[in-house]
Amino acid sequence: MRDSVMFHDGNRRLQDQFDSRRISDRLEEKLTRQAFTDQDRAFIEQSMFFFLATADAEGRPDCSFKGGAPGFVRVVGPGELAFPDYDGNGMFKSLGNILANPGVGLLFIDMGEKPRRLRVNGTASVSRDDPLMQRFAGAQLLVRVEVRAIFPNCPRYIVTPGVAEPSKYAPRPDYQPPEPAWKGFDDFKDYIHPRQPTPKGE
Repeated sequence: MRDSVMFHDGNRRLQDQFDSRRISDRLEEKLTRQAFTDQDRAFIEQSMFFFLATADAEGRPDCSFKGGAPGFVRVVGPGELAFPDYDGNGMFKSLGNILANPGVGLLFIDMGEKPRRLRVNGTASVSRDDPLMQRFAGAQLLVRVEVRAIFPNCPRYIVTPGVAEPSKYAPRPDYQPPEPAWKGFDDFKDYIHPRQPTPKGE
């Protein structure tokens, strides 16, 4: 098996069950990167929140919401970003996990009229005396993340806040969701795996 920054044996076993290894490899080849683009930087630095996934030394996961004013997350190098830790409940669930297990996943989402999401996976460090802290008002600690993989994720199931209806792509009884446009793009259309049949009414 070729080297992959995205996939391990668990991913591969399910990809092979669903005949999706080819599209997975193609998505990694075409979309996954280790350096931020100008568009990535703009999206991240205008975001007012993101979700942070961590795990402790035993692999027990935790997911946390992180929020602030636009610019509270900053791209500080070609493959590095930083964000502050603000005053909270004092449990330090996420940052404590980072001290025990530095692997992290960040998910940035725009739920507006043109939804978008960006995943950043990498290795994090926590500091109380990083010189960069001075650039973040209210910071009590600073987290830096060295990127392993940056991946723009399909936004098709994102719902705009305040909208009562689910995404048009969300499966429901007696409804066949449309295929997302990206599956017809030249880079991907010859690699798409078959959609799995589902029971009637399910």
